[in-house]
Amino acid sequence: MEDTVTGEYTEDQTARGGHNRRKGMTTFHVKTVGWLFVLLSAIGTTVLPSALGYRPGSDDMAAMTVLVICEVVSWTAVPLYSWLLVQGYRHTHSVAQYGLRLLALAVISEVPYDMATSGKVWDMNSQNPVFALVFALIVIAAIDWARENLQGISKWAVIVLVSIAGLAWSLLLHVGLRQGMFNMGVLLIGMALVFYAMDAHENTMMMTAGVLGAVFFIMPAVGVAMLHTRRDELGYRHAWTKWVFYALYPVTLLLCALPVI
Repeated sequence: MEDTVTGEYTEDQTARGGHNRRKGMTTFHVKTVGWLFVLLSAIGTTVLPSALGYRPGSDDMAAMTVLVICEVVSWTAVPLYSWLLVQGYRHTHSVAQYGLRLLALAVISEVPYDMATSGKVWDMNSQNPVFALVFALIVIAAIDWARENLQGISKWAVIVLVSIAGLAWSLLLHVGLRQGMFNMGVLLIGMALVFYAMDAHENTMMMTAGVLGAVFFIMPAVGVAMLHTRRDELGYRHAWTKWVFYALYPVTLLLCALPVI
């Protein structure tokens, strides 16, 4: 028998028009799959290059192909984490505390992220994508405030401006910039806005997110297809499980980066 945490989550989803599928990925499964893609990316940028004897500028096309495949496939995780952010926003008891937890995770993860992606302890060329989740949360909370407190053109002006601001900050700070071309931060925010705004229209939401993912090098669209198989259930019995997933991100990056620093 599942505990109160799972029961409250399912009841809330039902009240909001959730689908209550009996089969499909639970939230636990979504988090686990997302972490596996993070692990794939971390291994592909740290352990594998050394194992394959690849060096930047090398003409070893076989090794380069393997590394590129690992990186591109890992982008499947983007819609998973965007969806998890929106669900976290929907179900948290305190948006402020949720935001502070994400901000703390982003700050803690920055050095491990830089070590894993650039081999440096500090690198401003790309910031870890958790910062994009913080921006997305702020944007969604601001939109909710505008919808509840403003009307007419003022409401829409705020909604448009805060959305643009969130995307702009992600671009300017190079949040989640991968290979100098894939802006993970922008896609995380964009996907979160789609999942937030179209939550009551499953098929339209998934189609829109899928098209957006396809524009960003195809693989994020695969993640959207995976999400479409989800069911509205936490899938774990203890509240502390979520803290394990918070810790997994920086720990994974650090463990992969340390052997090659």
